[in-house]
Amino acid sequence: MLIEAITDYAIYMLDPDGTITSWNPGARRFKGYEESEILGENFSRFYTEEDRKAGRPQRALAIAARDGRFESEGWRVRKDGTKFWALAIIDPIRDNAGRLVGFAKITRDLTERRNTQRELEEAREALLQSQKMEAIGHLTGGIAHDFNNLLMAIQGSLELLQRRLPGNDPKVSRLIDNAVQGTRRGAALTQRMLAFARRQELRLAPLDVRDVVQQMTNLLQSSLGPLVRVETDFPPKLPKVIADATQLELALLNLAINGRDAMPKGGKITIGAHERADVPGQKAGKYLCVSVTDTGAGMDEVTLARAMEPFFTTKGVGKGTGLGLPMVHGMAEQSGGKLLLKSKPGKGTSAEIYLPVAPDEAVLPANSAAVHVPSPGDRKLAILTVDDDPLVALNTSALLEELGHTVYSVPSALHALDILHGENQIDLMITDQLMPDMTGSELAARIRTENAEIPIILATGYAELAPGEGEGLPRLAKPFSQRELAEAIARAVGS
Repeated sequence: MLIEAITDYAIYMLDPDGTITSWNPGARRFKGYEESEILGENFSRFYTEEDRKAGRPQRALAIAARDGRFESEGWRVRKDGTKFWALAIIDPIRDNAGRLVGFAKITRDLTERRNTQRELEEAREALLQSQKMEAIGHLTGGIAHDFNNLLMAIQGSLELLQRRLPGNDPKVSRLIDNAVQGTRRGAALTQRMLAFARRQELRLAPLDVRDVVQQMTNLLQSSLGPLVRVETDFPPKLPKVIADATQLELALLNLAINGRDAMPKGGKITIGAHERADVPGQKAGKYLCVSVTDTGAGMDEVTLARAMEPFFTTKGVGKGTGLGLPMVHGMAEQSGGKLLLKSKPGKGTSAEIYLPVAPDEAVLPANSAAVHVPSPGDRKLAILTVDDDPLVALNTSALLEELGHTVYSVPSALHALDILHGENQIDLMITDQLMPDMTGSELAARIRTENAEIPIILATGYAELAPGEGEGLPRLAKPFSQRELAEAIARAVGS
């Protein structure tokens, strides 16, 4: 009566060969067989085909008979063919003489518990991965900041050296040009690092993705080569997205080149887009999925899981930095979206960038409005530069002095305040952002409370400013050339 009342467990008897001799309501409930259907059948029919071929049912009975008990978890099969995760316990039954007369078998359905545990483990793994990526992002942003300062010193010194070397030795000029190209490549690398760390400056604006792709068609085709065919798949009506046009172009180019490298014998790359509402893991709203799909080799699960890790690459030594996908990932997240990868071996790869749809009357952020850049004028200024890195400070001063300006260079915000409180007439201040004691934006805010007239330029290697911090200050991205410096000054003073 007790066994017949139990429905949460399958409890039934077996003869010494594994033939089923009894059947309770619990067994009927989650295995699906009526008593009349299953009595006389061997219990091995509940095992998967793989387990039967491996001899696991017979091994379970042998262990129970030998050790007095058998317990295990594994997949079992219901009457309708569906699988469930089961805990099975088998106890031998012996007569008074000790002879084996059969087995008592208890099975419990643990599918729901197993799924809950698996979801918990996946959530824990996702959290650990997120924390790891965040830590790497902070490290990468810091390295990029310091690297930008080094490039700033090298690039500026090379510019000045080019103009001051006597004579016109073609070998020397070639070497300097080569060094300048190296600094530009280094600057491009830091931009990728900053994009991954989500600390680059983005000029967010409403964009028509179709227009962006059409404008870069020639660039795509020339970059991908004749073996790759580029196709587009856009619906007739496509909403605009909020993104940085330059960074979106760079992201699409990176994804297309990844696709090309996965198709050494050629193939097709399709760039398309479709609307999507409420992307999982993102705040509620409308998104546009911009996809780049190739017909290449694809990735297995292990490679796919690591694909967006910084510096991970499958292209071999010297053929990739491992920062292409992290850059796209960082750009998407900084724009309010996300990057998803879908891939299977032999089936190609699809990279999907989800970007927020622009409101009907989107307003450009303050730092993304188009600005007229006047030509650097002949006006000579007294300029105060503030930078705690002596290499950058020396380089900036040299660039300014060659432009004919008078330069006061100080290593900290407190020194800058002393200069401004003195008798020197300062026409413009150029300050670094990340400095000890007081940041550049904090220094600017302090000065504004005392003197609202002096123009201030914020020179920064990456977007480490909090929302609203340094608002309204013109920015000068490191590393900058002498021309970019002159243009920034012309904008700031209005000449």
